Amino acid sequence: MHFSVSFRILGILLMLFSTVQILPLILATFEKDRSATGFIYAIGITFFSGLLMWYPVRNVSHELRIRDGFLITSLFWTVLGLYGALPFALADTLDLSPVSAIFESISGLTATGATVIVGLDELPHSILIYRQLLQWLGGIGIIVVAIAILPMLGVGGMQLYRAETPGPSKDSKLTPRIKETAKALFAVYLLLTIACAGAYYAVGMSGFDAIAHSFSTVSLAGFSTHDASLGFFDSDPVLIVASVFMLISSINFGLHFLAWRRRSVGLYRKDSETRFYITAVLCCMLITIYCLIIWDVHGHQESILHGTFQVLSIITTTGYSTGNLATWPIALPIMAIFFSCMGGCVGSTTGGIKAMRVMLIFKQGGRELKQLVHPQAVIPLKVGGRRVEATVVSAVWSFFAIYTTCYIILLLLLMLTGLDFTTAFSAVAATLNNLGIGIAGVANGFGDMSESTKAILCFAMLLGRLEIFTLLVLFTPAFWRI
Repeated sequence: MHFSVSFRILGILLMLFSTVQILPLILATFEKDRSATGFIYAIGITFFSGLLMWYPVRNVSHELRIRDGFLITSLFWTVLGLYGALPFALADTLDLSPVSAIFESISGLTATGATVIVGLDELPHSILIYRQLLQWLGGIGIIVVAIAILPMLGVGGMQLYRAETPGPSKDSKLTPRIKETAKALFAVYLLLTIACAGAYYAVGMSGFDAIAHSFSTVSLAGFSTHDASLGFFDSDPVLIVASVFMLISSINFGLHFLAWRRRSVGLYRKDSETRFYITAVLCCMLITIYCLIIWDVHGHQESILHGTFQVLSIITTTGYSTGNLATWPIALPIMAIFFSCMGGCVGSTTGGIKAMRVMLIFKQGGRELKQLVHPQAVIPLKVGGRRVEATVVSAVWSFFAIYTTCYIILLLLLMLTGLDFTTAFSAVAATLNNLGIGIAGVANGFGDMSESTKAILCFAMLLGRLEIFTLLVLFTPAFWRI
C-alpha cells in the first residue's frame, strides 16, 4: 500500500470538504445568528488539517491499488465524520457533547437521518442547511464526487469506485472513462434534486424548506427542518411528492442515466432487479394498506396515502414520518423494517442489503428446491437472461452471512448497554440499514441514548454505508501484509 498517496488524497478531499461549510457561514452571517463563529473555526480547522496532510506528500505519485481504495474510502468517511462534527460541537446554538456531534455528522454523511437534536424548529437556518448538505453529499457518495474531480488533479479513481460499490452490480462503467461515469451519475442526482425542490415548492413549501427537503429526499436520508418531519406540513400533496421522489431515488442511478440517454422508459421494465424491487415494495404496501383499512386505523383514502408514504419512507431507508406511525399495530412497522433490510437497488442512494442481493438469494433458494426434485438436472442461475457465476452467488451468501452476524453482535452490544430488545433491534435496523427512523425507545430520536450506545451506532452507520466488507476488510491481518 502507498500510505503517502492515501494521505495526499485524504488531504485534498478534506480541503474540498471545508468549502461545504461556506454556504452555511454566509447564511449565518446574513441572518446574524450565533453559529457564524463555529463555522469559521470549523472551516479553518478542516482546511488546514487537509493542507497538513497533503503538503508533505503533494509530489508523490503512485498508481492506486485496490487495497489503497479500501483504505482511502474507509478513512475518508471516518475522518470526514469527525471533521463534519465541528460545526455542531462549536455552535453556540447547540449543546451537544462531542459524541453526539459526531453522531449527527456521521448520520448525515451516511444518509442515515437519525438525529440527536431536538428543537429543530428553533434552530438557525445555517445549522439546518448544513445538516441537509451533509446528507445530500453523503447520498450520492462523496467518494463518487471525488472521482469526478481527482482525475483532473492527476489522481486515478477506478479503485475508489470499486471500493465504494462492492458486490454484484451492473456494468458500473457506463461511459469509457470512470470520470465521465461519475459526472453522469452526479448530473442525474443534481437534476433529480432540482426537480424535487421545484415540486415541493409548487405544492406549498417555502423556498428554504423545499430546497432543504429535496436534499434529504433524493439522498434518501430523511433529515428535516422540523421536529415533526413531513407531518409538520399536514399536506397530502407534500406526501405524494415525497413518495414519488423516494421511489425514483431508490432505483439504480445508472439505469436512470441510461434511460435518459436512450430516451426509453422501457429499460426499467426490462431490468430484473427493478422489477423484483417494485414487486417487493408493492407487496409490503398492499399488505400495510389492507391492514390499516380492516383494523380501522385510518379511513380508506388516508390508509392508501399514509400507508404508501410510510412504507416507501421505511423501505427506501429515508426515514421520514408523519407522526402517525405510533398509532399503527406494531406488526406493520416491524414488517416495513424487515423490508428496509433489503433497501433499494444497487447504485441508488438507499441503505440495506440491496435488492440485487436479495433477488439472487431468492433465485438461489428456488434453484435448490428444483434441484431436490431433479437431483441430476443442470439448473443454471440466471438474471436478466444471463448466467450468474457461482463465485457471485457465493459472495452474496457471504455478504448476507456477515450482515446477519454484524446485526446480531450489534444487537447484543446495545442490549448490554441497557436497551430493551425492541429498542435495540430497531436502533440497529435504523443505523446498519441507514434508515434513521425507529420504534420503541428510539421513536422520537436518539438524543436520550448513552454515549457508549451512540458510539456503537456510529460504527453501525459507517458499516452500513460502506456495505460492511469495505470497512471490515481493514480488520483482517491479510489486508496489512505486504
